[in-house]
Amino acid sequence: MLALVALASNSILCRLALAEEEIDAASFTVIRMLSGVAALAFLLFLSGRKSNVNSASTSEHSATGSWHAAFMLLLYAIAFSYAYVSLDTGVGALILFGSVQITIICVGLISGQKLHVLEWFGVGLAFAGFTYLVLPGAAAPSILGLFLMSTAGIAWGFYTLAGKKSKNPFRDTTFNFFRTVPVVIALALYAVTQADISLRGVILAMLSGAIASGLGYTLWYTVLAWLTAIQAGVLQLLIPVIAAVGGIIFANEILTLRFVLSSVMILTGILIVIFGKYSVTCLHRKNLK
Repeated sequence: MLALVALASNSILCRLALAEEEIDAASFTVIRMLSGVAALAFLLFLSGRKSNVNSASTSEHSATGSWHAAFMLLLYAIAFSYAYVSLDTGVGALILFGSVQITIICVGLISGQKLHVLEWFGVGLAFAGFTYLVLPGAAAPSILGLFLMSTAGIAWGFYTLAGKKSKNPFRDTTFNFFRTVPVVIALALYAVTQADISLRGVILAMLSGAIASGLGYTLWYTVLAWLTAIQAGVLQLLIPVIAAVGGIIFANEILTLRFVLSSVMILTGILIVIFGKYSVTCLHRKNLK
């Protein structure tokens, strides 16, 4: 839940910064990524001192992320920021997490992973609830915004899949961020020529990078070890629900019947997917007996 809250916080912080024009998309991305790098580097330094005292094993220090994961992380961050310049927040969220879900399911099916009928029903119910939450009343997306947010969703889907192989989530996340620095610096040089920055925008970007991204992604990589790829994809459909709760608490948004019904659909669908295989297996064994 902490990981999902962190991921939802990224959407909230990005919306607050870009929708209210507190900062431009390029500058937000640069500050977000560099803040994540700084926070993770500091924590890596502290963990290194602690491991020297405790004489940690060499295997614990072998994780260094990958260029593939770093590329997907950077592609997601850039496309995500620029997409929200032209997209309504609800439509953007639908495109993003719909793309994540489709990417993970397709990769899982291609790799031979099979879903039981009950799991398919859970996926459908969760996605229907998510669609019901964000689609009604939203403006039609622009072609560019649709392309950028779809790209961000596909990239985040592959970044999530890369995390399934992580043996040391903290170090992998840290070095994935480190690998993005050269491109982030190049983007910073580009952003300087058209920067439109306020102090509030900088603070929002720093919070997004250091806490919601750096620490949040470490938590997400940690919990992925206990989830199947399909479960990880469906769980991320909770993020819009959490973001909506944050809007109700911090932005005085109204709790609607649509929100309540869609939340029930999403949560029920997630539970069905997570426990689907277990239930089907138990029923099969019971019938055999």
